[in-house]
Amino acid sequence: MIIQRNIVDIRTYTIALRKMGEFLEVFDRLAMPVQLRHIGPPLGVFTSAVGPLNQVTHLWGFDDMGQFERAHAERDNDPDWPAYLQASALLITAQETRLVRRAPMPSLGG
Repeated sequence: MIIQRNIVDIRTYTIALRKMGEFLEVFDRLAMPVQLRHIGPPLGVFTSAVGPLNQVTHLWGFDDMGQFERAHAERDNDPDWPAYLQASALLITAQETRLVRRAPMPSLGG
């Protein structure tokens, strides 16, 4: 099954050494409920196995930039969001965010 989303937000966090388990627990418990309320389910959440280690990457799909901006504004204004930011502050050492657009690919239905 191919998910057709026009914009994908790829977020990669580098996690402090030996803190991945703690970060994943904090993210699942505090961030994910807020994300699900405002953004919906992710396309996937992954941890690195080869290459740069101690990284977690999650992908979120959007129909367009307007939806991306509205969803993030709603999330950022959610009263539960600061709890995640505070709990994860010392666990994340770096963040990279990329937005990519779906390429037209007739063989995949688009």
